[in-house]
Amino acid sequence: MVVGAGVIGLACAWRLARQGLAVAVFDPSPGRGSSWVAAGMLAPVTELHHGEEPLLALTLASARRWPGFAAELAGATGRHVGYDDSGTLLVAGDADDRRWAQELHRYQVDLGLAVEWLTPRRARQLEPSLAPGIAGALWAPGDHQVDNRRLLAALGAAVGSAGAGLFTERVAAVETAGGRVTGVRTAAGHTVAAPRVVLAAGWGSASLQGLPEGLVPPVRPVKGQILRLRHRDGSPRLLGRTVRALVQGSVVYLVPRADGEVVLGATMEEMGDDTTPTAGAAYQLLRDATRILPGVSELAVAELAAGLRPGSPDNAPVVGAVPAGSGADGLVIATGHHRNGVLLAPLTADAVAALVTGGPEPPETAPFGPARFAAMPRPSRA
Repeated sequence: MVVGAGVIGLACAWRLARQGLAVAVFDPSPGRGSSWVAAGMLAPVTELHHGEEPLLALTLASARRWPGFAAELAGATGRHVGYDDSGTLLVAGDADDRRWAQELHRYQVDLGLAVEWLTPRRARQLEPSLAPGIAGALWAPGDHQVDNRRLLAALGAAVGSAGAGLFTERVAAVETAGGRVTGVRTAAGHTVAAPRVVLAAGWGSASLQGLPEGLVPPVRPVKGQILRLRHRDGSPRLLGRTVRALVQGSVVYLVPRADGEVVLGATMEEMGDDTTPTAGAAYQLLRDATRILPGVSELAVAELAAGLRPGSPDNAPVVGAVPAGSGADGLVIATGHHRNGVLLAPLTADAVAALVTGGPEPPETAPFGPARFAAMPRPSRA
């Protein structure tokens, strides 16, 4: 059984069903959580922060799986997910931003990553619509993108074609007996038996009842707001590849789609479970984007949306089986992916399938098991 039908839950369910297991997926709004309000960037290099070497190993390993994962999904469903390997530019808006970006570039080079520092002129040769006043750019050819909404549709179709059941009920509690999970109880009071449970409900994973003390994953909601923009009829395409930018210390990104859409994001707000889109977020995103790409102001606004990323205390995912003898044997946790849910979907699905079936777990996921948070208190939803 899989609790949660975002990109992580659906990918895990598909992998398990493909291995011949009977799989049921529970989510009141399949595919409509933070995975829906995302840009689909596969960016292990340009998302890197200092001190995140173990996370980098994880994200790079999953990025390597993405071409095969996308092809396999297309083969299973006939649906392509917009996988685009045209690379990513990280643009510095001014001299201070350039110093930060060049420091990041040195760090990336020290780690052996494939990156190149570009002069403003060279960056504008790659993307002519960039503002004349940019201060330089970092070129990361290995950072790609996928259309997250097409991906969710394809995964939903793949889960169904593989024989898994998808149920639009909210799970309220995990049931246990004799030190093992025995299934779940829905909000409507239905008990559903299952010998193994995969908890992949995003930030909502922390609100499930019934787990023994110390096993509740300490994830919290981190609000992110994005704008979806569209080229007007007949207007030339503004971008050929993903552009991330640092604008007076703030990060903004623009992700072009093949159908003419441009995804502009994203805020990072600690606002509890609030999902209200705000005018202030739209202003902030457009202000920063137009400093890097002035033509953004001519695009049509198609959507302003907000979602809740699942963040952990160290902003890294929680992927692994609960420790044996902890009172919930048979429980596998896959949540806390924060900014990297789409990127980490293939590797997480492989890890969960291995943990459920008894196969070898990918070594890159080993540092991110739930035991590292065992002594932490349950987070507040306030």
